[in-house]
Amino acid sequence: MTETNRTESLKVAERRLQASQLASDVEALTDLLDDALLFTGPDGSLFTKDDDLDAHRSRQQVLSRVEESELQALVVGSTGVTWFLGTLEGTVGGQPFAARMRYTRTWVSDHRGGWRIIAAHASAVNE
Repeated sequence: MTETNRTESLKVAERRLQASQLASDVEALTDLLDDALLFTGPDGSLFTKDDDLDAHRSRQQVLSRVEESELQALVVGSTGVTWFLGTLEGTVGGQPFAARMRYTRTWVSDHRGGWRIIAAHASAVNE
């Protein structure tokens, strides 16, 4: 697979992640998140794969909107990085939120060509 094709497959994985988050599709998220995942939230807190899956399972976090404004991707070997900029809306702990967010996600590709997130960071973006 060429670098261009691998970059496009990474963008497809990123968009699958967005759709899975919006649907709280725990099965799809289980496939997309590496067991070693560490996610840095906007407040600096660290979360694991289990934390993320539990938030979706319990409906502690429910997204009603994930709207991509910009997506960039880079692939080097079996590692990829995506930079997502977009608007998210939903509830956390029953409290509504709306925010413009930037996510940086580091992905690894396995021997079958599937992508999994091993690290991520989110920041709120001021307009």
